[in-house]
Amino acid sequence: MDTFFVHESSIIDDNVTIGTETKIWHFSHVLKQTTIGKNCSFGQNCVIGPKVNIGNGVKVQNNVSIYEGVEVEDDVFLGPSMVFTNVVNPRAFIQRKEEFKKTLLKKGCSVGANATVICGVTIGEYALIGSGAVVNKDVKPYALMVGVPAKQIGWVGVSGNTLTFIDNMAQDQFAQYKIIDNNLQVTFI
Repeated sequence: MDTFFVHESSIIDDNVTIGTETKIWHFSHVLKQTTIGKNCSFGQNCVIGPKVNIGNGVKVQNNVSIYEGVEVEDDVFLGPSMVFTNVVNPRAFIQRKEEFKKTLLKKGCSVGANATVICGVTIGEYALIGSGAVVNKDVKPYALMVGVPAKQIGWVGVSGNTLTFIDNMAQDQFAQYKIIDNNLQVTFI
């Protein structure tokens, strides 16, 4: 007996691994050689794979395609209709599958609705990408990014809330934060 849920309108290819308590809703397609962790949720009209690794506790909203070359670590949030690319210079008449760039989303980061993540970047742990942003370069852990192209406008905590610093120190219910050389040092509570 399966320990995950797949809506009857969705398609799961052969050679796919799906973790316990994961839910895949309407009109989605998981392509071959894809691994999805436990306790994940995929909204309607999602495409995952082929050859994609998704961690545990990942939440993917409606209308998201996660292409080959994208790796998603644990506890990542992908907002409705956000977009990944996998080739820098696509042409309909040129086959470029051997040029797919690796894109890595680190633990706990969030990508807002309608944002675009250009291939080849890494989004750091617990970073937050605002809705509609276009990420075209690596993002620091805990960075708050907005705009086109995305620019850092602050820092967020593990909670996802914007951090307010006093003497380069901030805190939320999860950790204490200190700015050192324009990076965040984090001490979990």
